[in-house]
Parts: sequence; structure tokens; C-alpha cells
Amino acid sequence: MTKRLNIPISSDEIKDLKVGDSVLLSGVMITGRDAVHKWIHDVFINKTKPATPEDLEIMNHLKPLLDGGLIYHCGPVVAGLDTKQYRFVAAGPTTSVREEPYQGDVIKFLNLRGVIGKGGMGPKTLKACHEAPAVYFHAIGGAAALIAESVTEVIGVYKLDFGVPEAIWVIKVEDLPVIVTMDAHNASLHASVRSQSKAVLDKLIA
Repeated sequence: MTKRLNIPISSDEIKDLKVGDSVLLSGVMITGRDAVHKWIHDVFINKTKPATPEDLEIMNHLKPLLDGGLIYHCGPVVAGLDTKQYRFVAAGPTTSVREEPYQGDVIKFLNLRGVIGKGGMGPKTLKACHEAPAVYFHAIGGAAALIAESVTEVIGVYKLDFGVPEAIWVIKVEDLPVIVTMDAHNASLHASVRSQSKAVLDKLIA
């Protein structure tokens, strides 16, 4: 049975989710990939780089939006860049493991209820999901145009100087389809598959 969740998502709703659950997400979220996660981590968490007035203004806008919210690991293809009448043409997930060095800290700092991507993440993120609570939602790779149909509005964009795929796009979605593959109860489908695959490989080698 597919569950429907509206963003922001409550802690209780997240705790009710289990690995394997199909979910349709609706509400406002942001996109964020390598540059965004590194920016948040360096400027606001580790504070190894000074925050500019623009950085502070952007974060003041983002924090209320992301309290109980989601970050989508996505490098979209966007139409309307010249007119600023933005429209997502493709919105496929990016491989998430690249954000593993930052994700756990970003979840805690922003009080996220989850992240969306593909390929799963590692133990640091799984631990953060348990503590937050939060989950990892797996989006379908190779269905970028289909997922873009779930984006009903591009509300705005920050850090466009990072480039279109790496910018922070604020989007409204309706019934964006995902599957829970890491939950708030320390279960990870990705870790299970790796473990089972290794056991089969070890048996074959032996």
C-alpha cells in the first residue's frame, strides 16, 4: 500500500515508515548536491569559511523551510533560465553516496526528516536517521522526465553561481514517487544487499 506524506513531515510519521514502503511526497522541498552540502557544512556547521551577508540571508530563508523537510539530491535540467520562468524538464536523482561525509551533520543542523536520492548512503547517515528521526527515500534512476512531472512549481533558486545542477532549487511537488530504503530504525536495504551479495561471492570463491 502506498503512503502519502505532506511536507513538512512529523517525527511520528517518519517513525511509522519502514524499509520497503512506497511513498508519494507532496509539498515544498529543495534540491542540493555536492556544492550545497559542502557550503552548508563549511560555512554553518564546521565554520571553516566565514559566512557572507548573502550566505546568512539564504540560510535564514532555508532553515524554516527545511525544519521537518527534505533535501533532494538532484541536478535538474531547467528551462526558462533566460526569462526566469523556471520549469523542470528533468529531475532525476543523483548518486547520494557523494554526500556521505556531510549528510549526517546536515540532517541534524537543519532538522531534516529525510533526503531523497539514489544508490543509498552509509553508516554515518543511517545513524543520523535513527537519531533525528529521518529516512532515506530512493527515487527511480532513469526516470528524470517522469519525476519532473511531479514538480508543479519552481518557487525560487539560490546559489545559482554554483551552476544550474548544483544550485539550490526550491520546488513544490505533488505525489513524487519514492521508496524508503533506509529508515529511522537502523534498517538499510542497501547494507542488506551488500551483505547478502558478499556472502554469495564468498561462497562462490570458496
